[in-house]
Amino acid sequence: MRHSEHHRTHRTGWLRAAVLGANDGIVSTASLLLGVAAAGASTSTIVVAGVAGLVSGAMSMAAGEYVSVSTQADTERADLARESKELAANPHQEHAELKSIYVKRGLDESLATSVATQLMNHDALSAHARDELGISDTLAARPVQAAFASAATFAAGAAFPLLIVLMLPSAALMWGLAGSSLVFLALLGLLAARAGGAPVFPSVLRVTFWGALAMGLTATVGALIGVAV
Repeated sequence: MRHSEHHRTHRTGWLRAAVLGANDGIVSTASLLLGVAAAGASTSTIVVAGVAGLVSGAMSMAAGEYVSVSTQADTERADLARESKELAANPHQEHAELKSIYVKRGLDESLATSVATQLMNHDALSAHARDELGISDTLAARPVQAAFASAATFAAGAAFPLLIVLMLPSAALMWGLAGSSLVFLALLGLLAARAGGAPVFPSVLRVTFWGALAMGLTATVGALIGVAV
């Protein structure tokens, strides 16, 4: 029988990192550029600040994702090692534990016992990892994948506000940069929702609202500093 359902759970690892990277790239770079522009800096200074923000931000995202997801991976490995020792030392107790999980999920005792026995005979560690610890191949931590996805999408997101700065005249820079960045964020929310199979409107609203707030606050601070200096 042909499987007609299309699930997207396998995308959560890289999709989360990619959306986070692109969103941060657009918001942080656009906010930085608006803050520097509001302080009265020249176009060349704004571009230098933007390029520096792009490079440092991409590297920071890659390092942060790698470290945080590696910590998750280390925890998963430690749990699996502990579970492996428990299976070797006390298989009957582990069998009873797995059976009780299936009973709580709705199976009767005899069926739960049979399922636990067959799964443990097939691959006891995988059965306990999946059903007791919640660890599976689909959702397993992948530090390198997360790091590359975050860095690449941050750089891509940061490139859009930089291009706008190069294209717009100084007189239209502030409003043009803010408006175009909100459009980019709305498109990001749309793409993220479509890729994850989620409702579009909440995703678009979420990214544009927080992006607008970040850019507005940064521009205000930049203007105040420019006046003070």
